[in-house]
Amino acid sequence: MLTKYETILNKKGFAHLATIMADSTPQTTPVWFDVKNGYIRINTAINRLKDRNMRERSNVALSIQDPDNPYSYVAIRGEVEERTTEGADDHIDLLAKKYLGMDKYPYRTNEEVRVIYRIKPIKVSGME
Repeated sequence: MLTKYETILNKKGFAHLATIMADSTPQTTPVWFDVKNGYIRINTAINRLKDRNMRERSNVALSIQDPDNPYSYVAIRGEVEERTTEGADDHIDLLAKKYLGMDKYPYRTNEEVRVIYRIKPIKVSGME
């Protein structure tokens, strides 16, 4: 499903993640992401707004613009299939390598616990 857009998905473009608030209004956040085994993965800290929203309501949407061509993008509607802290510290370091060229995520704080969200694409569209 995502294969058609792998050129965009493998670049350093940010995903704009849309989640649903408790009052049913949308909330968006630019996030780092990667793709593994046909799933979109994002990483956040426990108890951030997007974490709370996805924990309580699993439907999400992502819009990813090609950083080299603003008229090229992929739009994904999906569902959170998994939320795990297992491997989340390594995953944020992997994303730091992709987005910052650094081996370790430099903004980690002692009190935060990282979590990975695995999102199953349900509907994918875009323009190349």
